Order: sequence, then structure tokens, then C-alpha cells
Amino acid sequence: MSLSNVTSVSSTPSGLSSSSSPYAGWISGLFGVIIFAGSLPATRVAVADFDPIFLTCIRATIAAVLAWGLLTLLKQPRPSATQLPALGLSALGVVVGFPLFTGIALQYVSSAHCIVFVGLLPLCTALFAVLRGGERPRPLFWLFSLLGAAFVGGYAALGQTEISLVGDGLMLAAILACGMGYAEGAKLSKVLGGWQVISWSLLISAPIMLPIALFMWPEDLHGISVSAWVGLAYVSIFSMLIGFVFWYRGLALGGIATVGQLQLIQPFIGLVFAALLLGEQVDMAMVGVTLIAVLCVAGAKRFA
Repeated sequence: MSLSNVTSVSSTPSGLSSSSSPYAGWISGLFGVIIFAGSLPATRVAVADFDPIFLTCIRATIAAVLAWGLLTLLKQPRPSATQLPALGLSALGVVVGFPLFTGIALQYVSSAHCIVFVGLLPLCTALFAVLRGGERPRPLFWLFSLLGAAFVGGYAALGQTEISLVGDGLMLAAILACGMGYAEGAKLSKVLGGWQVISWSLLISAPIMLPIALFMWPEDLHGISVSAWVGLAYVSIFSMLIGFVFWYRGLALGGIATVGQLQLIQPFIGLVFAALLLGEQVDMAMVGVTLIAVLCVAGAKRFA
């Protein structure tokens, strides 16, 4: 093996492969989207019995313990001082901001209503990819991104009858926080690796999240339903950790703005979960818009 080959292999970030197939990022990102799609229905079930602030803090604490175990077991090096600001922004967006804002919003509106706001997340992620990640997609990419957001947003406006300025405002704040967190985390994943980024983001959040979780600990755990415990387990293990392992790897391999367009189909996967788990209705209009969203994702990939 030549010296140049040794250099290229050793410089490949942990968790990423320089020889990955062109579709590796999309496949990994799709797994992440499927896992995230169950987050809002699970959160809806959990906040029925848990305070949303407690839920935000305890899910991050549980995930941080698991992340600490992974980092210790696999002997991962600590991030450098220069990487801490990006980790902090990632944590602020995906560990604190999105879970907290959505948890409170779900006390005002249904999970189906919140899920459709996720259709705005690909556009938001792409904007932060340009502002913070230095990516420069072609003009036709933005056309497909805007079309996808418009169709999903249109379905949200026409298909939902709930109106809540507080709930909708919180969901918009959640989307902005999440888009920023995704872009920062994905940019850092190219250096640290995907699961390492979310793990360190959780760990640097733990000194704040753990004390708040203990302070807000429910007085009577016997009154917590089984479904609420299941919802807590899902958002702690899958939404807060495992989903990001796939998602950050996908964004790092395939491009933040490009692979981020997969989120256009996340609302519809989430609505299917909401229908199966919460008994909410799935109609043909949703199926039609899903197909359009898939076409927009394909177009965005083609012209990224």
C-alpha cells in the first residue's frame, strides 16, 4: 500500500468510509428518518403523563448514560476545544430545543398537526447547510426544495383544522432549532463520526439536564401509564440516540442539504405511525402528497 493510500485511510473520520457507495448516505439517512418519524407520536403519548420539561431532560439524561457507555467501551478520544462550540450548537438544537418545543406544543395540538410542520425541516436544514456548512446547491435544488415544502405545507393548511398560535409558534421554533442542530452536527460528523457527535452532544448537556430532571421528578410514579413509559423509552433510546447514528452519518456522507430532503417524507411516515398507534385517520390526500414529496426528494438529489 502506498503512503498516499495510508494517509487517505487514516484521515477518514470514525464511522465514515471513503469507499461508501453513492447511496450509502441516502440509505443511512432514510433509516434515521423512519426512526424520527415515530418521535412525535411517542412524545404525544409520553406528555399525557409526564411534564414536557421533565420529559426533555430525562430523555436526554437516559440517552447520555447510554452514549457515555458507548464512548467508554469503544475508547473514543475527547473532542478538541475548537469543536466544542459546534457540539454546543448541536446540543442546543437537537437535545434541548426540538424536544422541549415539541413537547410543549403537543399540549396544545395533536401529533398529526405537529407532524406536518416537519415538512418545513428539509428547507430549514438546507438553509443552515448554506449558512453554517458552506454547501452551495444548484438553483434547481432550491426549486424542488421549495416545491416539496409548499406541497407539504399546503397539505398541512388544508388538511388540518386545529388552530393554535402557541402550538404553531412552538413548532416553528422547534423546526428552526432542529435545522440548526442538524447542520452543526452533520458538519462535525465529517471529522468525529456520526454517533460520536450525538454522544458528545448528549454528554455536554448532561450537567444541565440531569439536575433539572431530578428537580422535576414526578411525585407519584404509580400514576404513570404503561404507554407513557413506552413513549419515554422510545424518545430516549431511538429518537435521542439511535436515530442520530444513522442520520448524522447520512448527512455527512451524502451532504446536509441533499440528504436533508428525505425529511419531506417524514411527516407522512409519522402520520402512519400516528394512525396505527393513536388511531388518527390516514386519507388518500396524504398518500398523494407523499408521492409528490418523494418526487421532490428525487429532484433535489439530482440537482444538488
